[in-house]
Amino acid sequence: MVNYIFDGTFDGLMTVIYVSYYNRQIPNDILSENSYQRNFFGDDVYISTDIDKSNKVQDAIKNKISQEALKKIFYVYLSELESSYMLIYKYVRLGFKIGKKIDNYLQNDIVHNVIKLSQRVNHEAYKMIELIRFKEIKKGLFYAKIHPDYNVLPLIVPHFAARFQNQYFVIHDVKRNLSAVYDKKSWIITDISPEKTLITKEEEDYENFWKIYYKNISIDERKNLRLQKQHMPKKYWDILIEKQ
Repeated sequence: MVNYIFDGTFDGLMTVIYVSYYNRQIPNDILSENSYQRNFFGDDVYISTDIDKSNKVQDAIKNKISQEALKKIFYVYLSELESSYMLIYKYVRLGFKIGKKIDNYLQNDIVHNVIKLSQRVNHEAYKMIELIRFKEIKKGLFYAKIHPDYNVLPLIVPHFAARFQNQYFVIHDVKRNLSAVYDKKSWIITDISPEKTLITKEEEDYENFWKIYYKNISIDERKNLRLQKQHMPKKYWDILIEKQ
């Protein structure tokens, strides 16, 4: 039994798939090095990330299956579930056999689980886009914190980069200690955390005004906390100005 170990990146996972096909070897499991524990009852093989091999696999997925399939795979990867690596591997193998119609096979557990998990990740990305609140921490620099269940930072940054093209901003995923930094031209994701955030006086005045406005427009007799929690889950309330 062979276990493939990789660096945890998406390119690393694609490299694992390439090596598996090249060696004609189906792994017993695929594990990231961060969660890897040595197995004394089988062979553990570390696969170094190779961008060229990763690109070849991604091109093959787009050509033999579909662009949408590659998108689903990436979303499943962003779920960060350890079991997702083998799920992606099995989905790709199945897709190379079935081709472009793979997602019609909803009765297949592999297809069903990939679609279901990718939808969950996509749904949370939309939630973050709806609920993110930026604060001006320095003149012209805006900051927002998030702590999503899934690693949706790569999915939401393009939206804000397109929407706020003329603003510097940082979106900080405090759960993963990752920050997306935009400089009016391009954005990167880094593990460098912003320093302790302080807001400008103008931003503080704006927040107070918003809280007063939110309180005044609410009608106590028409409050529906169950519906409110449905649209704004309580786990996100700490990033909402009006809920603080």
